Order: sequence, then C-alpha cells, then structure tokens
Amino acid sequence: MSLPLVHVLRTGLIKYAHGLNLQKFITSKFSEQNENKFRNILILTEHQPVYTIGIRTKNYSIDDESHLRSLGAEFYQTNRGGLITFHGPGQLVAYPIINLKDFQPSIRWYVCHLEKTIIDLCKQFNLNATTTSDTGVWIDDRKICAMGVHGKRYITSHGLALNCNIDLKWFDHIVPCGLTGKSVTSLTTELNRNVSISETTPLFLNSFKQTFNCQLIELPDDETKFYTDHMNLAA
Repeated sequence: MSLPLVHVLRTGLIKYAHGLNLQKFITSKFSEQNENKFRNILILTEHQPVYTIGIRTKNYSIDDESHLRSLGAEFYQTNRGGLITFHGPGQLVAYPIINLKDFQPSIRWYVCHLEKTIIDLCKQFNLNATTTSDTGVWIDDRKICAMGVHGKRYITSHGLALNCNIDLKWFDHIVPCGLTGKSVTSLTTELNRNVSISETTPLFLNSFKQTFNCQLIELPDDETKFYTDHMNLAA
C-alpha cells in the first residue's frame, strides 16, 4: 500500500488575506472533484503582521481591534479554533489542506500529529518541547508553536505557526491564545542565535513526512503559479 502523497506549496511572505483565499480555493476543489482526485497540499507561508482571532472572541472588543490595527498590523476573525494570536515575518506558518480519510479520519488524531511534528522538529535543535492541556507546543511554560485548525468533511484548513526569528514584542499587546500567566518564545530565543525560516523549513518537512507517514513532493513552478494567482483574486 502506497503512502499518502502531499504536495508542498511555498508562497513566501504574503498578506493574511491571501493565505485565506488560497485555502478557500484549494478546499473548494474537494466539492468540485471526485474525492479520489483531491490533492493533499501543504502550504508553507509567512505573513505580514496580523492579529487573528478564532471562533471564540473572548475579551476582545472593537476598541481592542482598533488599537491593534494602530500598531501597524492587520486584524482578522476566522473560522479556526483557538483565541487570539499574532502572525508576522520570522514565523513559519503551515496550512495542511489534506483529506483525513487518506490518513486517519479524526481531528483529534490530526492535531496530536501536528504537535508531534513540532516536538520532533525541536528535538533536532536539541530542545525539549512538550504538549500540555492547552493546544500547541511548549518549552516549559513558553509557547513556541500555536495551533488552530478547521475541518469540514474531513478536509482540514488553517494549521500551525512556529516562531523562528519573529519579533516577539508583537505578542506583548495581547494575551496569546487567551492564556494568562504564560509567555511566548521562539527558536532564536531558546537557542540564543538567529534561526531563520529557511533553516527551519527542511527540518519541518522531514518531521512532517515522518510523523504523518506520507510522501512529500514540491509543486512545480507552473502549478505553484496557478495556485498563487488565485490567492490574489479577492485580497
């Protein structure tokens, strides 16, 4: 039995709206095609500064939104799980758009394996990362990777955000993921050296491939352009 195939789509630095458009376009293909023809795609991206809130908007008002926008960041409410977080340059964002029937038809299994992917990646940096009762991946009480996913008809969207060399000061203006008394960290902070997205990405892909027991293949340039052209349509 062959392993599930996942196509890797790299976008570079984009607006958050472009990322939403791209996810929407890819997930729409599932309803248009025979299920067996749906292509699993792992989007790797990096966002311009943006604060996002999930389906729970606890403790954030219009005034809070205006304040965060005044800092020079965008602000979006989405249909992912989780509370408020920040995305910005220096953060590796991964959106796996996959059919869980090709893997394990369980959102709980899926989130657990996303966490295992990041834990394994951190081990490659000799960092002891763990999970807690709170979603995401932690080093002690410092969150290094936030997660918020959405699933419909076993097709996933949204995903994870791993802090590489992101400016952590952006998180000072919020209570990340609604968790008081805890802080945010990055690979750069933990290792006391600059750890870029370009250094981290190959390790992430290797961990993802091993954890999800799948094949990864890079999309060729012409297909990448096909998808990225669509992400610009409604930005």
